[in-house]
Amino acid sequence: MFALIENGQFVKIVNSNKGITIGDNQYPKSIYNLWSEDERNAIGIYEVQVDNTNKKEEAYYINTDISYSYANGVVTASYGTATPKPLDDVLFVEGDEIPDDKAVGDIKSYGLKGLEIAKIKTQAGGLLAPTDWYVIRYQEDNTKTIPTDVATYRNEIRAKSDEMESQINACTTVDELKTLFTWTQDEQGNITRPLVSFPEVI
Repeated sequence: MFALIENGQFVKIVNSNKGITIGDNQYPKSIYNLWSEDERNAIGIYEVQVDNTNKKEEAYYINTDISYSYANGVVTASYGTATPKPLDDVLFVEGDEIPDDKAVGDIKSYGLKGLEIAKIKTQAGGLLAPTDWYVIRYQEDNTKTIPTDVATYRNEIRAKSDEMESQINACTTVDELKTLFTWTQDEQGNITRPLVSFPEVI
C-alpha cells in the first residue's frame, strides 16, 4: 500500500495497479515495483507502514477506521481505540418500533454472550441429534429401553451445555469472555481453554 505525500502532508492512498499523475508529470505503475524507495519518495510516493497496536479481534470489538499520518519520512496507517461489542442482549422496550412477531421484553439484538450461548445450544443439539432416535423409540415403545451409555452421554451433553452457559453468563467484560474461548498450550503440550468442553462423541 502506497500513499501520496505533498508538502509534508498525507494526501491520499494511491492505487498501485495503475499509473499516477503528480503535478504535470505522469508516472507508470512500474514505479511501485521497479523504482527504489528513494526514487519513489523523491516524487512523494511512500510505502505505508501499518500499525496494528490498537486493532482488536473483530469478533469481540468494533475497530475504528484507519487513519494515516506522515512524520519523519514515514507514512503510518493506524487504528484508534477499539470499542467492545455489547455483552448483553438488547431488548425491545416501550417506544421501539416492534415487529408483529415480537413484544416488549423480547430480544432486539443479541449481545456477545447471547450469541455464544446460541452457538453452544446449537452444538449441543447437533451432538444429541444422532441419538434422538433412541428417545423417540422409547416414547413409542417403552419396552425398547435407552442404552445406559447413550443415556449417560446425553445427560453429559446437557450438563456441559448448562455449565458453559453459566460460565458465559458470569463474564462481566469482553476480555473475560474472549479468554473463555482462548486455547493455550502448557509446557507438557496440553491444549486447554477455560470454557469446558462437550464429551467425546460415542
